[in-house]
Amino acid sequence: MARIFRRKHTAQPIADLNVTNMIDLGFTLLIIFMITTSYSQQEQTIAVKLPPEAKSIQQKPDPESRVETISIDARGNYFLGGKAVSFRDLQVQLHVFATEPKQPIIRIAGDVAGSYGKIAAVITELKRQNLSRIDIATEAER
Repeated sequence: MARIFRRKHTAQPIADLNVTNMIDLGFTLLIIFMITTSYSQQEQTIAVKLPPEAKSIQQKPDPESRVETISIDARGNYFLGGKAVSFRDLQVQLHVFATEPKQPIIRIAGDVAGSYGKIAAVITELKRQNLSRIDIATEAER
């Protein structure tokens, strides 16, 4: 007995969905989101010229260590332990601190109205002398 595997021709509509237009819409939305995201990130950046920095690992302070304070007032004058010094004298004293067997912790207290460049110059000099035990003084500490 032979079987016939033919469909009967009926007058029913074919239920296929054309997704080409939805794919085009998806790609268009993807492109729009990619473009607007890059523009929104550019608007949020602020151009600031920062001084160069040398990276070094900072050690945790020993509670028995000596603390030396470098202060910078609003006019940009340097003070070491309460005495006014020039930047050159400060460099010499930092070299002396660097040669000591147990180096002190250097606390930097910069006036909020002062120049950030002066504070950065002190930090750069500390790194140059391999004085890595640095503490930045804040208003809450005083």
